[in-house]
Amino acid sequence: MTTNPSAAHALEASREKPRLALALATVFGIGYIRKGPGTFGSLAGVVTASLAAIFFLHPKSARDLFSLHPLADTILRENLFGAPGTNIHNATLAYPLFITGILFLLLSMAGVWSASRVASYARIEDPQNVVIDEVAGQHLTLLLPLIPIALPHLTAHMDFSAYTIFFALSLANWKYLLLGFILFRAFDIWKPWPIRRLEKLRGGWGIMADDWMAGLYAAILLRVALYFGLLTIHIGWV
Repeated sequence: MTTNPSAAHALEASREKPRLALALATVFGIGYIRKGPGTFGSLAGVVTASLAAIFFLHPKSARDLFSLHPLADTILRENLFGAPGTNIHNATLAYPLFITGILFLLLSMAGVWSASRVASYARIEDPQNVVIDEVAGQHLTLLLPLIPIALPHLTAHMDFSAYTIFFALSLANWKYLLLGFILFRAFDIWKPWPIRRLEKLRGGWGIMADDWMAGLYAAILLRVALYFGLLTIHIGWV
C-alpha cells in the first residue's frame, strides 16, 4: 500500500507546533510549571492587572509615563501627594479605564484563539499547560467590582479624576488583590454551576468560559467586600 505524499505532507503540516499559540496560552512558559500551573497563572493575572496601577502611583514612574498627559502632574499632586492643585473634571481621564477594558477583551480573544490551537495540537480538551484562562478570569475578578461604584456619579458629573486614582489604589491594595486571588482560585477549583457545563463548550471557548464564570462569581463577593468598605482606600465621593 502506497502513501499519498501530498496527504502525508498535509498531515505533517497540521501537526507543526503552534509556537505563537503555545507562547500565549502558556503565558510565555508559566503553564509549564509542574506544580500548580493554574495558581501561577492566577498570580500572573494579579501582577499584570496591578502593574499599571503601581506605575501610576509611583511618583517617578508616574511623571515619566504620564508626562504627555497635560493633567497628570496636577492629578498626582492633588490626589496622591497632598500638594495644591485644581479640581479636575475631564472625560479624557477615563482613557486608562477604557484601555483596561480593551486589554481584557484582547486578552480574552487571544485566549480563545491560542487555547483552541493548543488543544487541537495536543489533542486534549483542556491542556494543563494552558493558563491564559486563569489570567483572564483573575483580571475579571479584580476589574469588574470597581466599575459599578462610580457609574452614577460619572453619569451625572463626568468626574473621572478621583475615580481614576481610586481605581489605581484599589489595584495596588494588597488586601484587595489577596482576597480577589483567593476568591477566584476557590471558585476555579470548586466549579459551582454552571462552570462545569461551560467547560463542555467547543475548543478555546470551553477553556476560557469556565474561568470567566469563576471570575464573575469571585467578583460578586469582592464587590460585597467593597460595598462594606472592608478593603479600599476612600478618596472623596468614591
